[in-house]
Amino acid sequence: MSRVLIVGAGLTGSLCACLLRRNMDSKVHIVVWDKSKGSGGRMCTSRPPDSQCHSADIGAQYITATHEYAESHHSLYTELVSAGVLRPLDCVVEGLRHQKGSQNYVAPLGMSSVVKHFLCESAYSFLGADLFLERHVTGLYRRGASWEVHRKHGASERFDSVILTMPVPQILQLQGDLPLLLSVQQRAQLEAVKYSSRFALALFFAPGVDIEVPWGVRYYNNQGDNSECICYATVEPRKRGTEGHAALGPALVVHSSAPFGLQHLEKEKEEVEPVVLREVYRLLPNLPQPISIKCHKWRYSQVLTSVADCPGHMTILERPLLVCAGDAFSHSNFDGCVESAVSVLAVFQAGS
Repeated sequence: MSRVLIVGAGLTGSLCACLLRRNMDSKVHIVVWDKSKGSGGRMCTSRPPDSQCHSADIGAQYITATHEYAESHHSLYTELVSAGVLRPLDCVVEGLRHQKGSQNYVAPLGMSSVVKHFLCESAYSFLGADLFLERHVTGLYRRGASWEVHRKHGASERFDSVILTMPVPQILQLQGDLPLLLSVQQRAQLEAVKYSSRFALALFFAPGVDIEVPWGVRYYNNQGDNSECICYATVEPRKRGTEGHAALGPALVVHSSAPFGLQHLEKEKEEVEPVVLREVYRLLPNLPQPISIKCHKWRYSQVLTSVADCPGHMTILERPLLVCAGDAFSHSNFDGCVESAVSVLAVFQAGS
């Protein structure tokens, strides 16, 4: 049985694990490493410090399925809806430029539940997938027919194949044999990838507090509010359609605009938090005082420029297999991650 390491417990990594498990069960043993303390990647859900507050999606907010992808990825959407992981977005949305024929879905338990669903589906037992958190990969070294994978803390381990699903700039920072194996064309393709950067602010409120706005989701950049700082806001759990189902205090999540994120990218989030907070109260002057605030800096938010001429992945070496995957190799949304994971599965099936 081939030992496969997937680096990154975000959407692409969890999908790769799930698809490999379902289609190559007897041929691969899947291990997932992530440098963070929790799974989800850019589909993470932040737990409040007070258990009386609602959790908050501080990364991806909902999933938009175009008519074409709703058909081609029908089985996955049906699976997620049937399992209660996704449901249609049905709150009031202001300022959204709706794409004709598309359907928006939210995750009632938070966006990280989508990733956790696929990780659970990749499990060898009821205990879950072979997922190891706080394992920060620093280098890849070829050792005959396998890869020796080094990490920031702890001993190195060997794997027969490696799938890298972290943001492209982090791939380019890896030490070892990877930089030597990249062709001139591959390096140029990877270096051309561009991401937007954003700050996300989650405000947690006490039970019984009512955030008195008529919407569940609002896009400020489409509303003529002249905010150079904030482009998006949402009320949890109103967005998820679970309002009133639990006696938890609500949460308000705001995302900064991409220009604001770029302008303040090299600042510490503690410096940026009060700037964003002042703008929140300028736009929503009647907003109650939160009992807790969390600020997160997304250095790599959405892919602006993906890898050119790439079929959802990039194979660096065929034997031992080293492949890069993720939305940077397709396009920056749920279906882009699905396309990438499907293409990685095809690589493994072709080599089996």
